[in-house]
Amino acid sequence: MRALRLGLAILAAALAGLIVWAVLAGDFGEAGRWLTSDPWGIVTLADLYLGFVLAAVVIATLERRWTAILWIAPIPILGNVWTAIWFVLRFPALLRRNQAPRAGG
Repeated sequence: MRALRLGLAILAAALAGLIVWAVLAGDFGEAGRWLTSDPWGIVTLADLYLGFVLAAVVIATLERRWTAILWIAPIPILGNVWTAIWFVLRFPALLRRNQAPRAGG
């Protein structure tokens, strides 16, 4: 479990680093124009935002209402870096929840 959490943290840090690099080296406006003009760019954006919605559903299912809102609200801005941070922090609780004895089984 520790290795998986560390791996997720490393991937989140690497993605954050790529984002910083892209912001400093690229033209966000030009990239956005290309993404929205190319069919594969549109598919990529749709896939990205579907992932955000799925992550929000998981978080909303597992967190208390206000905590869920605080975790979900930044996802459209911070993206999967934020989602990865949630998983790193919540993974032990998710495992415990999954390993809990189930009624009738």
